[in-house]
Parts: sequence; C-alpha cells; structure tokens
Amino acid sequence: MIQIPTLVTFGIYFLFLLAVGIYFYRKTTSIEGYLLGGRGLGTWVTAFSAQASDMSGWLLMGLPGAVYLSGMSEAWIAVGLFVGTFCNWKYVAIRLRIYTANTDSLTLSTFFENRFKDPTGLLRTLSAIITLIFFTIYASSGLVAAGKLFESMFSMDYKLAVIAGAFVIILYTFLGGFLAVCWTDLIQGSLMIAAIVIVPILAYNGVGGSEGIAAAMAEGNISMSFLPVTGIGILGVISTMAWGLGYFGQPHILARFMGINDAKSLPRSMTIAIIWVFISLAGAVIIGLIAIPMFPGLAAGDQEKVFILMITKTFTPWIGGVFLAAILAAIMSTIDSQLLVSSSALTEDFYQKVIKKEASQKELVFIGRLSLVIISVIALTLAINPSTTVFGLVSYAWGGFGAAFGPLVLFALFSRDTTWQSALAGMLVGTIVLVIWKQMGLGAQMYEIVPGFIANTATILLINIFIKQTNQEILDEFDSIVAEANS
Repeated sequence: MIQIPTLVTFGIYFLFLLAVGIYFYRKTTSIEGYLLGGRGLGTWVTAFSAQASDMSGWLLMGLPGAVYLSGMSEAWIAVGLFVGTFCNWKYVAIRLRIYTANTDSLTLSTFFENRFKDPTGLLRTLSAIITLIFFTIYASSGLVAAGKLFESMFSMDYKLAVIAGAFVIILYTFLGGFLAVCWTDLIQGSLMIAAIVIVPILAYNGVGGSEGIAAAMAEGNISMSFLPVTGIGILGVISTMAWGLGYFGQPHILARFMGINDAKSLPRSMTIAIIWVFISLAGAVIIGLIAIPMFPGLAAGDQEKVFILMITKTFTPWIGGVFLAAILAAIMSTIDSQLLVSSSALTEDFYQKVIKKEASQKELVFIGRLSLVIISVIALTLAINPSTTVFGLVSYAWGGFGAAFGPLVLFALFSRDTTWQSALAGMLVGTIVLVIWKQMGLGAQMYEIVPGFIANTATILLINIFIKQTNQEILDEFDSIVAEANS
C-alpha cells in the first residue's frame, strides 16, 4: 500500500531537483560549463559533491546488505575506502586540478593525451571507450537501486520503478549539466549524512544493543570476526581493503577536483570530505549489523533493502519519507555524475576531437545532452533485470576504473619520465587482466582490482626502463606543475 506522506515527500524532492536543473539550464552556454561548471565550484560543494557522487546507493543499500550477509569481515571494505579517500584528496587532488587546467583538459581521457603528448590519439580514444563501458555498468547499478527503492515503497512493478527513477535523474542532468549535478549533490550529501546518523541511533536500542546484535549473529552463524570468511587470511583482508585503490581512477570523483575554483581551496574541501566519509562508512556498517537481529532470515535479493525496511519500521511515514529520500539522494548523486562523465567522453573525446573539431559551443552542449540520453537508455536496459545486485555491478565497474586508470593517474602526476607508450600499454594490460580474472571466477579469492592494478603498474615500470621520456616540453611542464603544487 502506498503511503501518501512518502509519496508527497518524494514528489517535493523531485520538483526540487528539476528546479535546480532548469535554473542551471539558463546558465550553461559552453561545453566547459556543461562538463566542468567553468571550474568554479566552491569548497563545500566540491567536498559534498565528490563524496556524494562517490558513495551512491551502494553506501545505503549495497554495503549494509553485504554486512548483513557476511558480518564484520565486510567492514574491511569501509576501511579500504576511507584510506583510499584520504590518499586521493591528499595526493591527487591539487596536482590534478593544476595539471588539467594548464593542459586545458575537460576529461580524464583528454588529460592523458595532453599530459603524455600522445601523437596517435589511442590513449584518449581507448580510455574513453573504457569509460563508456564501465560507466554504463556503474550507472545501471544505480538504476537497480532506484528500482528496488520504488518497488519497496510504492508497490510498483520493478521495471516500471527503474524507468521512473531514470526519468527524473536524466531530466535534471540533461538540463543543468555539471553545476546542477554538483549543487544537487550538496543537498543530497546532507540528506545522506543525516539519515545514516539518525536512523541507526534510534534503531539500536530496539534490537537490544550490542548484546542483541551479537546473539543474532551467533544464531545466524554470521561472522563476528574482522577476518574474511572467504579468501585465505591476509589475502582476504587485502582483497576487501583493495576497494580503496579504485579511487585513483574514478572519473566522476576526479572531475570534482578538476572543477573547483582554486586549487588552494582543496585542503579545506578535503577536511570536510574526510569527516563526511568517516561518518557515512561507519554508519553503513552499523546499519548492516543492526539489521541482523531486526530482520532475521530475509529472502535472497532482499538483503540490500535492509535500510529501507529499518526506516519504515522505525519512523512515521512523514519522517520516514524524508529519510527514504536520502536513499534516493544517494542513488541519484552518483548516477547523474556517471552519466555526465560518459557524456563528456562522447562529446569531448570523440565528437570534438574526431568528428567535428570546429564545432560551436552551442553544438557541443547539444551533443553532450544527446550523448547523455543515449547512454542512459543503454544503462536502463541493463538495469531491467530484477535479479541484478547493486553490490555486484558496483564492484565490477569500480574495479575496472581502478585497474585501468588508477596507475595512469598516479604516474601522470608523480612520474617525470613516463611515456605515452608505457601509459597506453599499462592501461590495456590492467584492463585485460581485470576482465580475464573476473571471467575466470577468481574474484572470489581476490578482488579483481588487485591483479589489474598490479599488472598496470608493472607494465608501466617495465616499459619506462626501455623507452625513456625525452620530450623536453613534457619534462619542463611536469617540473612547472610540481613547483606550483608545492608552492
């Protein structure tokens, strides 16, 4: 039965998102404005947008569901993500902002080409293709989460629920571009942090506190140990913590660093972001633990709905509607970013570079919006399957970006001697190893990002021995960027 208060809350929230999209539609006149907001983001918007677009519905659905099923061993994922978040802000953010501005790069793919002065265009083209493939998978995970949310709340058919969620997300992103996405992320990130703090605090006593949780875990034979139940000892811990490696290669998060108004503002944004992510990850793990005694024996496929069930059981429909909107906020704050980056890849890396180099700003903005719709339809098609899990899709896409792009970003920012040949080879080898590892079913023993990341890094290091960087322009540019970043 549909709760009218919840329906009203969601309706108001949708209208707000569309209003933001319409507002920034009038202000978006250039492709840089559509894709990076004219590099004018403020401190708070950058911090909240980076973390809200990072965590997605996975934070409030996928991670609690994983903890509900497997216990405390899944908490290592949260530890790895926290460490990865810190390192990304600390070591990548400032140099990437300065480097992309100096090389006039609007996308990660274009940055790779401009940074390494690739004369073939292969580095840009192949990285854009990888971006489109994995972001289509990633965006579909968000649509699955939206479908499960609407299905639970409004007793809708799953397929219709997925389509409804996709429509709202596509519409406001289509209209307002990067600025609409980032400003809605600020509000959505605030909703997420409020929900993830308040809901478990109120639900905790209702299950008998820590004793009730421990008793339910023992009865359900769920691990209370931090050691993973899969994998072997330390390898299992490494596998789960390796999620943190993915941060260095996530285009939608890195785009926030590229879009801030001043690199000197990034340390303040970092402080805000680190506090946000610590509270959020801890809250998600606690939600999963509380759900074990609160909802014992959930049917397969329903584990990722534990936060939804917790809200509806703990709060009245009016208050619950606000917190359920936070789950929708988590979902939307990531899908919109992924769709926009995918649109960037088609517009900046293919259309402008290959098809029509002299395209006007108005034409490029139109192509960006058209690309967004095309990618959305493909992601929607993947998400229609109701047996698909949010966690599984996010895991594969996150690992794909980490293995393909993570080492490239680090070598681009910290290695003076890396050449375009080694960067290209590393990206290809890392991606191929990740896909083969996954297809062979080895992901149960070790998360595929680990062998992919290692293979990418080793390939770059090996080729750097034989092919030296001799382009003086590249060497001087690198020295200049380093000096500016350290000043």
